Amino acid sequence: MKILVIDDDIDLLKLISNSLKKDYEVTTEIDAEKIDINKIKDYDLILLDVMMPKISGFDFLRQNRGLIDIPILLLTARDFEEDKIEGFAIGADDYITKPFSIGELRARVAAHIRREKREKHRCLVDQKISCDLLSKIFYFDNVPVNLTSSEYKICELLLKNKGQVFSKEKIYTSVYGYDALGDSKTSITERIKKIRNKFEEYGISPIETVWGVGYKWGTKKV
Repeated sequence: MKILVIDDDIDLLKLISNSLKKDYEVTTEIDAEKIDINKIKDYDLILLDVMMPKISGFDFLRQNRGLIDIPILLLTARDFEEDKIEGFAIGADDYITKPFSIGELRARVAAHIRREKREKHRCLVDQKISCDLLSKIFYFDNVPVNLTSSEYKICELLLKNKGQVFSKEKIYTSVYGYDALGDSKTSITERIKKIRNKFEEYGISPIETVWGVGYKWGTKKV
């Protein structure tokens, strides 16, 4: 299990790392601005300091919560109810107030790791595009993309199988079933055109044409 700790206090980072490294693989970072959001999926939990000079934990959470599908525990030196309410409102899973005991830290981390092993809110992420598999909504930079049901199914199929090329016929049967009536080639071509138009509003195209074969997920700027 991998844990990411973000805090500008180097001594505290060392303490947390030494306390958890027996049970987890711990990565530390002093600057939230340097975090590659596309690599967040490699971790199982984040410990995030609230008060940091360049970007606060609150701001980092507001900007990226829609792209992060793991528990986030906030570290704070302030035990104010208003701070906790704000943190929970923007997506924090728990609070650990400084100074804290090593026992409390280990217990809270272990509790959230155990909880994550149960059925959880699943999310697919590719750069600034994310897909909430439970609510069946695609987002670009946390903004919902207004896709129809069939457009969503096409995008989910391609994103789940990123890198794999699907023929128009295969996409059609995956979305509508084998007994559906209609021209599969024309139908899929038109829907992918509409999908591209909707994402182009955000300056990106998520579906790549593989000429003579079909389509695959591949984001590029437009």
